[in-house]
Amino acid sequence: QVQLVESGGGLVQAGGSLRLSCAASGGTSSRYAMGWFRQAPGKEREFVAAISRAGGSTYYTDSVKGRFTISRDNAKNTVYLQMNSLKPEDTAVYYCAADRIKTGQTMGAPPAPNYWGQGTQVTVSS
Repeated sequence: QVQLVESGGGLVQAGGSLRLSCAASGGTSSRYAMGWFRQAPGKEREFVAAISRAGGSTYYTDSVKGRFTISRDNAKNTVYLQMNSLKPEDTAVYYCAADRIKTGQTMGAPPAPNYWGQGTQVTVSS
């Protein structure tokens, strides 16, 4: 069973950048499709981005396309989310997720992925 730990969140001004990391342990990360989700106060959790097991395919929700980039380093069992041109509406708790059955393409579709990290707060000030 894989354990996920996110890091890299923080406070940034609008237009700034942050890079989130998700370190996986307890399993070989290359066996899992990986993704990032976020939940803003008072809102439902939403899909942000996903990446296939080998890292060759990536998927994004429309609101972050062109601004966010998901990547993975399977040798380091780590997935990243590079976030550029941040907006106040990107403020949320960001969660890393993994699933052995889903693909990168289906990570954002129900049911929810099996494994989740504890989340990291991202706050974008205007």
